[in-house]
Amino acid sequence: MKGRGLFLSMGVALLCATVAAQQTPPAAPAGQGQGRGGGQAAPTGPHIYIRAGLKTHGPGQHDYPQFLADWSKVLTERNAVVDGSLHFPKPQELEGVDVMVMYKGDAGGMSPEERTTLENFLKRGGGLVSFHDTLCGPDPAYYSTIVGGAKKHGEVNYTLEANVPYTVTDKANPITEGIDGLSIKDEAFFLMTWAQSPKIHVLATAKIDDTPSAKGHAGEEVPQIWTYENTLAGGSQPYRAFVWMQGHNYSNFTDAKIQPMVLKGIAWAAKKPYDALMTVRPARGRSSGH
Repeated sequence: MKGRGLFLSMGVALLCATVAAQQTPPAAPAGQGQGRGGGQAAPTGPHIYIRAGLKTHGPGQHDYPQFLADWSKVLTERNAVVDGSLHFPKPQELEGVDVMVMYKGDAGGMSPEERTTLENFLKRGGGLVSFHDTLCGPDPAYYSTIVGGAKKHGEVNYTLEANVPYTVTDKANPITEGIDGLSIKDEAFFLMTWAQSPKIHVLATAKIDDTPSAKGHAGEEVPQIWTYENTLAGGSQPYRAFVWMQGHNYSNFTDAKIQPMVLKGIAWAAKKPYDALMTVRPARGRSSGH
């Protein structure tokens, strides 16, 4: 009986070990780590922080919170690591971040602590992307040295609902591919304060539309899309900034020609290849042939 009991115990143990081995998934190959997506590979794209703000203006305009929600998904689908908030980021929130994407009114107005946080981020080479009235603030002379051009808060220097017809000035740059001659309904700024050393690299201009708020400035050709590279005093390396002046009407972010431009501008500011955010990765659980 003793021998039969020992034999039975050994048989049960062997059966359990066999079942466990059949149920244990094979280990992932080296270099293909498991992501948070149930076996999906971890994101390999740029680390992006979206700096948004509370909504202002009417329906469909200046919808900063909606941008945070929508573009967190847009960028994550394209293999980016995305964080963000409706507040100015703390230093620890910018650790490891490649580029901060800003869509928030009057972002040029910062406390001394916020200014220090931003400058420290730029000194290590972190990038910036600025949309619409993110350019606005109380000290355009200072803020223009951060993003290349700045708009004075409270000054009538905008067209409101207007035609914005783009003329691409750097036709070899991949960022503005396909938008030459494109006209959208949005808002353009004039009476800008421009950085002088270094200066911006203009990608596209627009002729200021003849609206009531543009008196005396209708017909002026003003930069609306540009890149800017600078090294702050004490910085270890240069940083990049990409600016698209529009975004008053939120729907323009989904324009079939505007969205690729925005994606390429973000990638460039993050010091990644232009096409780093152009490919949507397969949805979780989807496999080829099914």
